[in-house]
Amino acid sequence: MALPAFDAGATSKRGEAPRTAKQGGKQAATKRTAATGDSYAGRAEAMAFADEIAARQNLDPAWVRATLGQARMLPNVPRLMLPGPPGSGAKNWAAYRSRFVEPIRIGAGVRFWRDNAATLARAERDFGVPADIIVGIIGVETIYGRQMGGFRVLDALATLAFDFPQAHPRAAQREAFFRGELENFLTQEGRTHADPTAPLGSYAGAMGMPQFMPSSIAKYAVDYDGDGRIDLVNDPEDVIGSVANYFKAFGWQPGLPATYGVRIDAARAQLPVLLAPDIVPSFSTDAFVAGGAQLDADGLRHRGLLALIELQNGPGAPPSYVAGTQNFYVITRYNWSSYYAMAVLELGAAVRAAMAP
Repeated sequence: MALPAFDAGATSKRGEAPRTAKQGGKQAATKRTAATGDSYAGRAEAMAFADEIAARQNLDPAWVRATLGQARMLPNVPRLMLPGPPGSGAKNWAAYRSRFVEPIRIGAGVRFWRDNAATLARAERDFGVPADIIVGIIGVETIYGRQMGGFRVLDALATLAFDFPQAHPRAAQREAFFRGELENFLTQEGRTHADPTAPLGSYAGAMGMPQFMPSSIAKYAVDYDGDGRIDLVNDPEDVIGSVANYFKAFGWQPGLPATYGVRIDAARAQLPVLLAPDIVPSFSTDAFVAGGAQLDADGLRHRGLLALIELQNGPGAPPSYVAGTQNFYVITRYNWSSYYAMAVLELGAAVRAAMAP
């Protein structure tokens, strides 16, 4: 759910993650942009949005206004949302992989798995999601809680809700998304009577070990240790259960591999056809093979749909390919990037291998 630094070059062309954003009113082209560090208490559109939230969510209008009024504009955050210059996001799977499948994360993953082995096994039974997938996600996102972000979530979400960069090619959609996330965040904080200025997270407002956005917390987070509260920052049981519940909600199929090995027959491969659906499984096994993608023995026995996943390896190097199943697609519902999904799979596998006696 976080946005990896390489995401500008690796994100799938399908767009943003499927987290529902409520429409919070279209931003006027002539609105005043907050100056560095300005409070949103003086922004008429922010206070009007606070009143809308209070009415929709049955919250105290004075509390919503006062809380949103404490948010401050973070000047660096809008810049982080803009695409880089042409060529700056060149894809390189080997470089991307090396950032996540490396000794520090693997070692931290081994410790996390050993410390939480019983909970991971329970989650696998309850939700059907393998331990290595859960471990891979948490490791890629935050190195098992070491890097959960230092931005005040209230500030980050307000900045992106009211000062999203208009130079972004999808500014209106992204602004609406973040207004929805801000509404979810204020609603959760208002109903739990927590301090809304306390939560810290990523520059996009993702929180905790699994980097859930507020709407994902509302929909998918679970109290997996049964203590009456959901804690994604300090409680590994809640984190593990919530990640597994997220995958189950998006259609994880127990026992189905996420990928199969594939070799491209250069003489007859119909790459434009096979790559057109991007990461969406669209081809039967027979159609896949007929298009020039030679599957390994396990892949040939697969009876569902497949996607051809292409991973660029930088200038002058041939790309790598795998066949993605429905479960590969489910991993990309966490972050819409085939590179991200592969990093999750390979980190999880590396931690599992390091656990072996």
